[in-house]
Order: sequence, then structure tokens, then C-alpha cells
Amino acid sequence: MILYEYPFNERIRTYLRLEHLFRRLAELLPRGHPLDHHYAIQTIFEIMDVASRADMKSDVLKDIERHKQQLNSYRGNPAISERALDEVIAQLDTCFAQLNNLPGKTGLSLTENDWLMSIRSRIGIPGGTCEFDLPAYFHWQHRSVEQRQADLQRWVQALAPLAEAIVLLLKMLRDSGSPQKVVAPDGQFQQNLPQGRTFQLLRLGIDPTLGLIPEISGNRLLLSVRLMCQGDDERLHPAQEDASFELTLCA
Repeated sequence: MILYEYPFNERIRTYLRLEHLFRRLAELLPRGHPLDHHYAIQTIFEIMDVASRADMKSDVLKDIERHKQQLNSYRGNPAISERALDEVIAQLDTCFAQLNNLPGKTGLSLTENDWLMSIRSRIGIPGGTCEFDLPAYFHWQHRSVEQRQADLQRWVQALAPLAEAIVLLLKMLRDSGSPQKVVAPDGQFQQNLPQGRTFQLLRLGIDPTLGLIPEISGNRLLLSVRLMCQGDDERLHPAQEDASFELTLCA
């Protein structure tokens, strides 16, 4: 199954972007080639850009606190394991404390590193990190793999509390939904969303052998999915056949 996700609000959209960047960073860090480490640094800067919103850290802390309150309300419910409840709440407490202890915005300590900021000022320019522009950076790329990885791990520590919080919050959000099998007649699917519930994320799983690409749109009242296929002209065209896929709404 190819899994597509569609956020219903800007906050979840930002969380998904950060998760995407943290995953990329985790793939690049263990590698040894200087080019991989160049893109790891570029990814660190992208994370800083996305997380630089004034209310980003506050939003995450509020979400953690909201989840804690909701979970605490389940205490005494015989259908829920107190041990499992305590474990999840402990995870939330740890994420809250680590993120809350960071001074200022996420990555603030990295902005005080003049060497990193000199790279950041040129990395967005095509070819802007050549050796004649940034000789000190070129020298760093010729250091040993172990030295470069140690530097990267040290810089990533400034972002780690945010990464852990985002991963936990998105896991809890995804776990809140129940998948259902639906059919799109002639490649079109619409569903009215129940009033009184606020959905934050849609997850759509589709068989890759169908060769179909979903175009998703939605708001608090209506969800719409249009299935497309790529033609010989490399453009997307509406699918004409019935097709099924798995749909999960996460509240």
C-alpha cells in the first residue's frame, strides 16, 4: 500500500513537514560521504526555518498538555490499562520537560554558531557553497567521517526534543483513527464529515499496482478524493474506473 496523508489544519501540516525533515536527517546522519553530510546540514537549516515560527514551540507544548489531560480523564476506566496509561503519560511528561527546557525558539543555540550561519547564508544560492566561497566548510568536508558525524550529532541535539515530541504527537493522532475500505465510483469519492467532531488528519492507503494517484481536498464538513492516472503524455488525467482504497480519519 502507498500511504498518503492529508492534514486538515496548518498546525498538523507543519508537524508533518517537520517529521518529513527529521526522517530525512535520520537517513543522512549515519552515512559517511561528505555530500550526504552537506545535505544533512541543509536539512538542519530547513528544520530551523520551519520551526522558527514564534508559536511553534508553544503549540507543541499545548498539544502535549492537552493529551495528558485527556489521558488522565481515563483513569479508573476498567477497559483501560493503568500501566499503559502511566507509560504514555510518562512519555508525554518527558517530551514536555525536554522541550520546555530549551531556551527560546528551537535551534536558537545553532544561530549563535557563526560558522554554521555562514553556510546557511549561502546554501540557498545555487552553487553557493563552493570551496572558493566557503574554504572553511570545504576543509570540514575533508575531515574524517567520525569527526563530521560527531559535529552533526552535536548540532542535532538542539533539535532532538522537538523531533521526539512531534513523533509522539503524530503517533497518537494516527492511532486515534480506524481504517475503513471505501470505493470511488468512476474515480470519485466524497464523504460528509460528522458534525461535532474535528478531524485533523486523513490517511489514504491505495494499492500501487492500480497506478492511481489521489488528489485530496477537504474541510470540516466535506471530504473529496479524485483518483488520477498518469498518461503517456506524463500528465495526470482523471481515472474513469471504479477503485477501492483504505481511508482513515484521525481526530
